[in-house]
Amino acid sequence: MPTLCDLSESPPRELGRTYSRWASLAVLCAGTLMTILDGNIVTVAMPAIRSDLGFSGPGLAWVVNAYLIPFGGLLLLVGRLGDLVGRKRMFTAGLAVFTAASVLCGISTGQGTLIAARAVQGVGGAMASAVVLGMLVSLFPEPREQARAIAVFSAVGAGGGALGTFLGGALTQALGWHWIFLINLPIGIVAWLAAVRVLAPEQGAGLGGGADYPGAALITGALMLTVYVIVGTGDRPLTTTLSLAALALALFTAFTVRQARAARPLLRLRLFRSRLLTGANAVQILMIGAMFGFQFIGALYVQRVLGFSELLTGTAFLPAPVVIGVLMLGLSARTIGRFGAYRVLLAGLVLIVAGMALLGRAPADGSYVTDVLPPLLLLATGFAAAMPALTGLAMSGAREEDAGLASGLFNTTQVVGGSLGLAVLSTLAAGRTEGLLDRGAELIPSTAAGYQLAFRTGALIAAGALVLAATALRSRD
Repeated sequence: MPTLCDLSESPPRELGRTYSRWASLAVLCAGTLMTILDGNIVTVAMPAIRSDLGFSGPGLAWVVNAYLIPFGGLLLLVGRLGDLVGRKRMFTAGLAVFTAASVLCGISTGQGTLIAARAVQGVGGAMASAVVLGMLVSLFPEPREQARAIAVFSAVGAGGGALGTFLGGALTQALGWHWIFLINLPIGIVAWLAAVRVLAPEQGAGLGGGADYPGAALITGALMLTVYVIVGTGDRPLTTTLSLAALALALFTAFTVRQARAARPLLRLRLFRSRLLTGANAVQILMIGAMFGFQFIGALYVQRVLGFSELLTGTAFLPAPVVIGVLMLGLSARTIGRFGAYRVLLAGLVLIVAGMALLGRAPADGSYVTDVLPPLLLLATGFAAAMPALTGLAMSGAREEDAGLASGLFNTTQVVGGSLGLAVLSTLAAGRTEGLLDRGAELIPSTAAGYQLAFRTGALIAAGALVLAATALRSRD
């Protein structure tokens, strides 16, 4: 079977109409930006949501968890379904579900309503996100153009994550937390209308071409349970966590056995024969774990230690999307074309390790200019280099019929990595702070010490990603 790089470079046509690949890329980026913004925009608004709706501390975590669990659990399934029913259909349906759920979040007046709406948002976000990379590499099969397109897509994703922190603070302080969700209504409508008109239709293989429903039930349950175990690690007894983790492992094992024997498997295990695909996804789990932990812990450090307001906290992180956007759009594709994705990835990971290590020194009496901004710029530069290179490596071996599945897998490891990093780093920070407070230490120094431990651990996680990338993804370009 031909690989994606063997496909015709001609843009798709229907009834004499030519579809613009770059306009299609803009639509895919707009839809992705909306879902990524929503994943981060909530962080800064959490105190306001807690105060307004009366959440307890553990209950408030479900405003995030209710989104992450279906989002992470469904990515692989809907990625495969996108290959079968058509990726355009899956993308536009996901935008519609996500936008409608955003409105429900914005008008919520109770805890249960908000959590339920967030879960539906997660379903829509998974539907829209899982197929995007598969559509992108199909649109841009030529390596140089594909590198440019991936750089644009990665810039939107990475910059959107950091921009969400700013918008969350600005909207919450100016209009109230409801507007962090209601803002998705006009964006979603425009994105959906543009997607219907601009994206070329796809037939798909048909539901009879590979829908392994028992396998789908096993992997969806396994992924949802895994995300649930990770995000709730600090809120339940260790024995319960270990029992749930064992159950998740059993479901993964049953799924693997099922895929090896099924006539039409949901996940073709031959995908994992690709060293690049498997290695890149493993590297991403560690890299995103460190970076996602930084976004969350970094915002807490700026608010709780340096005393910044919601708006100032969002503003403090604005340099990150600016740097990421400039570097990814202006230099990323050319740099990868000149030095190769492998070398660019390693250089980016070195910068991420350095940035996390510097944050590990941030003191209780720190300053934003000297203790936060320099490592923030290092992290943004490193991520701008590493993410497009890693994405290209992960998708380079995917066949056309597996593109949606490979895209869903890559997005799944992002969610698992982010959830795992957040759970590990936040648990370590809380444990360190509580231990110092129990020994009579003051609140601010104890809080800062907890965050220092989290940042240093993040540096070790990023160093693990660097070592793994250096050994598993050795250059072939």
